[in-house]
Amino acid sequence: MVILVLNCGSSSIKYQVIDMTDQSSNLLAKGLVERIGLPEGDLVHKPIGKEPFALSQPIPDHTTGISLVLQALTDPKHGVIASLDEVKAVGHRVAHGGEFFPESCLVTEEVKEKIRSLFEIAPLHNPANLEGILSIEKVLPGVPQVTVFDTSFHQTIPAVNYLFALPYEYYEKYRVRKYGFHGTSHKYVARIGAEMAGLDLENSKIITCHIGNGASVTAVLNGKSFDTSMGFSPLDGLVMGTRCGSVDASAITFIGEKEGMSYAELNTMMNKKSGVLGLTGISSDMRDIDRAYDEGNSRAILARDMHYGRIKKFVGQYAAEMGGVDMIIFTGGVGENSEEVRQEVCEGLEFMGVKFDTAANKGVRGVNKILSASDSKVKVAIIATNEELVIATDTYNLVK
Repeated sequence: MVILVLNCGSSSIKYQVIDMTDQSSNLLAKGLVERIGLPEGDLVHKPIGKEPFALSQPIPDHTTGISLVLQALTDPKHGVIASLDEVKAVGHRVAHGGEFFPESCLVTEEVKEKIRSLFEIAPLHNPANLEGILSIEKVLPGVPQVTVFDTSFHQTIPAVNYLFALPYEYYEKYRVRKYGFHGTSHKYVARIGAEMAGLDLENSKIITCHIGNGASVTAVLNGKSFDTSMGFSPLDGLVMGTRCGSVDASAITFIGEKEGMSYAELNTMMNKKSGVLGLTGISSDMRDIDRAYDEGNSRAILARDMHYGRIKKFVGQYAAEMGGVDMIIFTGGVGENSEEVRQEVCEGLEFMGVKFDTAANKGVRGVNKILSASDSKVKVAIIATNEELVIATDTYNLVK
């Protein structure tokens, strides 16, 4: 079954085309549409076994972008399918499912309305995700669609971990609680990690660290999310590229009062002007921070130490919550490509049973590999996440 996987952002579309069977998956193509709505948009299409294809032209909306993707997929020269009739289903990444969706589901009118009802608490993601669904209805009418939610994996978190110590009425009225994100990635790498380490996933204690420009740590107890660092929104938890992570709320109200800032301005400050960007004034990209760190920039050193230290704090916290840990996993753009973050987080955890192999970690990028010594009580691994495969698998199983 040929499945198109879409991850629609506000001005971008990431996609993969995967041929799924009960026993296997075969990636046919992947690509990226960017700068949607700007004067000049871009499409980069990468068919497996063929030369990549790129074009630049105005791409006014997601429907146009998806139409260009479908044209590329069926093009005689760089296409991977003979006709659009071969696309039997479309799977969508949707950021926020609230409490509505503990698992993936087929798209219906009711599902679309529930996604729309969550716009207020996921304004950067859910509108774009719904736009992708509506666009497919226009260009591939009648093709089944499936939604896979970032929040679904975290719906197993117990109330003691998902509730805030605020007046309970705000949970009852507005469902203000921890939701967590990156769930598809945390779910995937926990399963792969258990297989690599010879663990029984359903009888295990795993800590997964998805570290990128956005980042989160999750305690996976017996295969289920037990706690996670992101909260009501993706703002909470770790120090990130532009997000501040955990902060005393009174510090925010104090700044707002002193600066005369509106709620919207405070939200923008915390989400887009903070994190390592706010600390350094240099960049939100950890590669730039690493270069400044090596050059001795004092604020870059501070920012990187804070970033790494916060990850380590959550690893320790979650080990305590679960009563131990069998495995620590690093994934995501930074987690997969930065040997420094893996080493810095794991150094000093010997008291927990971690014996980190610095030689095994050296120069490792984007692969699946055990990074702990053979006699380490706690296994450490790098695992390349594959959220698109999870989406394709859920889509296949629901449509089949």
